Amino acid sequence: MSKEQILYAAAKIVADFGAHRTVEYFSGFHESATFMFYTHSERLNSRSDYETLWAKWETENGFKVHGCKSTNQLVQLIGSDGAVFSHLVESSIEFGGEISTIHERETIVFQLIDGQWLAIHEHLSPEN
Repeated sequence: MSKEQILYAAAKIVADFGAHRTVEYFSGFHESATFMFYTHSERLNSRSDYETLWAKWETENGFKVHGCKSTNQLVQLIGSDGAVFSHLVESSIEFGGEISTIHERETIVFQLIDGQWLAIHEHLSPEN
């Protein structure tokens, strides 16, 4: 295990999110991954729950990601099969016909599963 492997897995998630490549984005998360978003009142208890919410945003609110940048990255290794990745995120998001730039802090917990680094938890909070 190396920090570079975690940085690669995280960069793929960020790139897929930023390009609104939905299938590829969600493939970076294990099916049992959980999600905590300050913009949503409840914890999402699976990747499927998040995929359902994402589709609802697209259908009801015209949700679209126009870009995403990651800075101030930190990888903390946990044993031989776990890691915590944290960073600052600047995203360009369209919601309700308006495009906004959002600044957030994000933590993603990764686990090595069947030879692949997958996100098993994501937590977002506002940068300020």
